[in-house]
Amino acid sequence: MNWEGAIVFFGVKDLERTDEFYQEYLGLELYKDQGLCRIYAVPDGGMLGFCTHKEVAIREKSPIITLLTPDVDGWFEHLQKKGVAIEEGPKKNPRFNIYHFFLQDPDGYTVEIQKFL
Repeated sequence: MNWEGAIVFFGVKDLERTDEFYQEYLGLELYKDQGLCRIYAVPDGGMLGFCTHKEVAIREKSPIITLLTPDVDGWFEHLQKKGVAIEEGPKKNPRFNIYHFFLQDPDGYTVEIQKFL
């Protein structure tokens, strides 16, 4: 028996705003539109699902949707040009040996753009 992949599902209020954010701003490919849910493929494995029939569940910075990239600065510039509000620019986190920044998606979920150092 083998696993074929994984999907993590999140509740959303507005699927169209979420779709615009994850496809247009973050460049994720829509894998499947199920009507109440849309599933996006993350390059190199895994998927994120967003559903209107699930509750939006956020507590401070939890959960965190982390997307890995070798070009953190490039993504920061791209998102700023798109008008996405970002509180603080990319920085090194010596505790975890990463370079990253955070932003919020339309439902308030924390999205982290990161690379391992």
